[in-house]
Amino acid sequence: MAGHSKWANIQHRKGRQDERRSASFSKIAKEITVSAKMGGGDAAFNPRLRVAIDKAKGVNMPKDKIDNAIKKGTGELEGVDYVEIRYEGYGISGAAVIVDCLTDNKTRTVADVRHAFNKYGGNLGTDGCVAFQFKHCGQLLFAPGTDEAALMDAAIEAGADDVLSNDDGSVEVITAPGDYMAVKDALEAAGFACEYGAVTMKAENENQLTGDEAQRMQKLIDALDSLDDVQEVFTNVVMDDE
Repeated sequence: MAGHSKWANIQHRKGRQDERRSASFSKIAKEITVSAKMGGGDAAFNPRLRVAIDKAKGVNMPKDKIDNAIKKGTGELEGVDYVEIRYEGYGISGAAVIVDCLTDNKTRTVADVRHAFNKYGGNLGTDGCVAFQFKHCGQLLFAPGTDEAALMDAAIEAGADDVLSNDDGSVEVITAPGDYMAVKDALEAAGFACEYGAVTMKAENENQLTGDEAQRMQKLIDALDSLDDVQEVFTNVVMDDE
């Protein structure tokens, strides 16, 4: 791994996401609705829904809002029909960016995403232009000082794909997307509470930015993440000076 602090970078990213999501539950509600529509309303048999509910609980989303979002997905309540769209593009210094959206108006969404890229120094690319640089997986990050050997044993037993050691002492457990919640539950039962976890697009190789470039890149990410139709923004950038 590079010499930067993976721990500090992910904690910073999580903090910024939590600030936005705790102020508005609409994005998570969309994800819950779409997950329930695609895989049914029973989280025990719908891994994607379990992940969405876990995310909702992480920002203290009220139970009635979670339940209503599920009912909209299963058709018990009237709701909007959302479509999943992924956009790919480039940020500062050619950084790879993936933008996952849920929308009821593709024309509006692509215009908003393109505007954000153009305004903040990036550009919208074509389908597949950067996705090959990422791996779709579950990612669980454990704090520096975690007993790596014990965590590795527990992770292997739980069915994780890999355990990675970072230079800053933090440890990552990587899972298949559909196994994320099962592995997370098993590790928590074994006494290991992750500090950050998500089903994500993990960059295979990281692009380190500092100073002005890092600040400009953060503005682009924030602009994209603030759009109502944008669910997630993934990038291969690591920013040391934030």
